[in-house]
Amino acid sequence: MIDERQVLMAICDHEPHLLTERPGLLIIADKGYVSRELDHYLTQRGVRLIRSSYRNRKPHPGEPLLKSIRQLIESVNDTLTGQLNLEQHGGRTIEGVGIRIAQRLLALTAAIWHHRATGQPVTRSLTAYDH
Repeated sequence: MIDERQVLMAICDHEPHLLTERPGLLIIADKGYVSRELDHYLTQRGVRLIRSSYRNRKPHPGEPLLKSIRQLIESVNDTLTGQLNLEQHGGRTIEGVGIRIAQRLLALTAAIWHHRATGQPVTRSLTAYDH
């Protein structure tokens, strides 16, 4: 089994435009990306990595931002899997899955816009439309 840090470096080597077309790229990761080799690799390419550090190590720069970012990511994941029911998308092909996910994201985006435009107290809920 290949290590996720090695996968990241392999992707960057195979698709170098991912880094060159995004100067100052910031990657947010978890503790699984702790590696001197990866830090050196990304630094050489002008990429910043924010991740949690182990308790016995000096805090990584930007680490205080991680709690709120992680909470946002978990909230979005919960909405996508729960409210939008993305785990039961019903697509039979990659294209079908993409279309069904895009439809649900568009519906959520439209609902959020509508709720904000009409001053609703909860903007991210689709409960009113779930019949």
